[in-house]
Amino acid sequence: MLLKKKRQPGWLALTLNEDHIDLVHVKRAAHGKPEIALCDSYRKEGSDAATLARLRKELKLDQYRCTTLLKSSDYQIHPVDAPNVPAAEMKAAVRWRVKDMIDYPLDAATVDVLDIPDDQDAPARNHSVYAVTARNSVIESCIKPFNEAQVALEAIDIPDLAQRNIAALFEREERGVAMLAFYADEMILTFTRGGELYLSRRIESPLAQLLQADAGRRNQHFERIALEVQRSFDHFNDQYSHVPIAKLLLAPLPQDIGLQQYLASNIDVPVETVDLGTVMDFPDVPELEHPARQSQCLQTIGAALRAGEAPA
Repeated sequence: MLLKKKRQPGWLALTLNEDHIDLVHVKRAAHGKPEIALCDSYRKEGSDAATLARLRKELKLDQYRCTTLLKSSDYQIHPVDAPNVPAAEMKAAVRWRVKDMIDYPLDAATVDVLDIPDDQDAPARNHSVYAVTARNSVIESCIKPFNEAQVALEAIDIPDLAQRNIAALFEREERGVAMLAFYADEMILTFTRGGELYLSRRIESPLAQLLQADAGRRNQHFERIALEVQRSFDHFNDQYSHVPIAKLLLAPLPQDIGLQQYLASNIDVPVETVDLGTVMDFPDVPELEHPARQSQCLQTIGAALRAGEAPA
């Protein structure tokens, strides 16, 4: 008999960047904080597939459940009325609902569904879900370097849900949280409660532009960010008045530029800067004590926080 290889608990997330690959392995226990067992970055040597093949050997990637992230430009999220069908038929029914929302043939689309929790105390109304759509060719391109490197992917996720996973760690007493995080080309603002994503907004705002601006330009950026955030809160409160939001979480930035203080003075809810050390353990990754490193690996950490265990 062939002995089955022992699998590491949790998920290993791999993010393919322009010149490097970030890897994060998170282990979840039944009780206590999730643990980041591995957080590292490897410079690309050759193609994505060649670098992944090297890491597969060096890090024994076949021992992990692996996931990766689509880029924000690779997919769309559409709110739709949920069809009145059994749960097992929901994805197929929603697929037909989005055929007029995409600008390519339905046969060329991959569609997944995210539930939006109902207000249990409100009169019955149409239930809504999010349909996540991407071209099949985009999914194939995402998978291709992993296949060529013989690294088995068990999941592909999106940045909005990776951010949701982190925000959920900060939820308290049945109240939701909003989270604002900055990435290379955009900022993402999410609203979550009970580990569920209620709303996500992607706003073009390059991180380098914000960090490198002089005092005058930076203040203009701050004003725009505060306006976008407040508008999003107003929209959320109109749509989900039954979901109390306790605070706005500001994801760590590579350097302190005064944004937390500015938002705290201009937003109607408390503003708190995220420190992953308060909700996660990383005894073997001391560099994560620094906000700059947390900022760099935030999405990958969120992807590795994926709930559930894939079949071993």
